[in-house]
Amino acid sequence: MKSIFQKDGRHEGVRRIHVYLLRLVYILMFFVLGKDTWTHILVHEGPWEPNDAMAWCVWTAFATLAALGIIRPLKMLPILLLEIFYKVLWLILVAYPLWSTNSLAGSPSEGMTMAFLWVLLPILVVPWGYVVATYIYRPKAG
Repeated sequence: MKSIFQKDGRHEGVRRIHVYLLRLVYILMFFVLGKDTWTHILVHEGPWEPNDAMAWCVWTAFATLAALGIIRPLKMLPILLLEIFYKVLWLILVAYPLWSTNSLAGSPSEGMTMAFLWVLLPILVVPWGYVVATYIYRPKAG
């Protein structure tokens, strides 16, 4: 049990607990988001509104790519980073102003806000030290 909290050479020094939790997030994305998005796309009838279609296609791509994250959790971190960024940005730009004026409850944005608040899960699960070392600060070899 103690070993899941230790850094693991098989996963580029990331603790096993992070790898397991990342896999859990990818599994949730693949099955929960995938079920909703693929169902919506496959049963949709008639012409699509372009922006609506774009959103459903992006979410379906996220869900489908999450399958790769189950297998290679660290390699697929960029999709989680993108998810975190767009959801936090939306919460700041759309939900927060509505909430701060007591206009969020009952608004069309309320449902999206509730769904986007789950962004806390990937924020907590991402191995941020690995992200910084891999994507932001890369010491020069030699």
